[in-house]
Amino acid sequence: MKGYNCYLRPNFNEGPVEIGMSLDIASIDAISEINMDYTATIFLRQRWRDSRLVFPGNESVSVDGRLVSLLWIPDTFIPDSKRSFLHDVTVDNRLIRIFSDGTVLYALRITATIACNMDLTKYPMDRQVCTLQLESCDVESYYTSVSEAVYETGQYPKLVLHFALRRNVLFFILETYVPSILLVVLSWVSFWISQSSVPARVCIGVTTVLTMTTLMMGARSSLPNANCFIKAIDVYLGICFTFIFGALVEYACAHFYNMQNQTIEDVYRDLLREFCESNGNGSIPIVGSNQPNQSVEVGSTAEELTEQSANSTTRNDVLSKEKVSGQGCSLSSVKDMSRRAASTFTVENPHNIDRHARTVFPTAFLFVNILYWLYYLFL
Repeated sequence: MKGYNCYLRPNFNEGPVEIGMSLDIASIDAISEINMDYTATIFLRQRWRDSRLVFPGNESVSVDGRLVSLLWIPDTFIPDSKRSFLHDVTVDNRLIRIFSDGTVLYALRITATIACNMDLTKYPMDRQVCTLQLESCDVESYYTSVSEAVYETGQYPKLVLHFALRRNVLFFILETYVPSILLVVLSWVSFWISQSSVPARVCIGVTTVLTMTTLMMGARSSLPNANCFIKAIDVYLGICFTFIFGALVEYACAHFYNMQNQTIEDVYRDLLREFCESNGNGSIPIVGSNQPNQSVEVGSTAEELTEQSANSTTRNDVLSKEKVSGQGCSLSSVKDMSRRAASTFTVENPHNIDRHARTVFPTAFLFVNILYWLYYLFL
């Protein structure tokens, strides 16, 4: 090393130094969708020729890694690295091997956290192009490319290693999709419960809504809170929440129309009772009499009037029949008008709402599922 200057590159006054590079992935440690990065441990090997290190013979010499501080080494770096460190147990994990023609082999083990811009639009059916993976991803393919990085100091060659990653959907199906489907099916159980069982049906509806809300919050907790990402799993959870909430609204409508019909029936029953009381068993009020000096009590029955006077009975019966017939006509017209007005805003049989819901909700949910999976798996 006598006369060797580690601050000057080989062939300082000549052309550029050609450096060969190779990269091995030792382990894939983590991928974070929240931070948009990945962590991996890699073996980086670099090879170049330094004429100042030529020695006689055909052998190679492996030297201690601490000799690196005395040699010139390439200024290789990872531009997208967030954090990285060199392993130093039990010593610095570096290898230096010098060949007789001056070729230097420099190998080291690095763990780095590198940024990766992910498109999570189809999450969890997404495919990412990064260099590493987590246990829920499978490596489909990988390739390398060579390009140039342009900086103010000049143009530098850049070696890029690409990994095509596909996420394992089975984990998300068991953790998110199956529970959400079961919650939707559970909300349909209320269609077979009597509408008079208000606590049971309301309890099922509210419980499924709250559970679905908790499931949605748990699914989003491990993902970045970016408004620009409408993920596939968000779309599916929104669909399930809509069906569950729709089942709760369905019972609210059915119960409302059921109570409305009961109220109208009570009104009809009261009107009919008042009509019967005034026409049959009740008393007929008398307004006046043709005979002077003869008084008639208001509220006297038809039989008492016959004992008093036949003429007055005849007149009073005629007046009473006309009045009763007039009352009957008015009551029947009121009933008909109220019935026509109420029929516009009521359902003939509110129980039909549940019968139709038993078919409409499962059919619509199945149709939406078919469209969802076709779109996100094949488009």
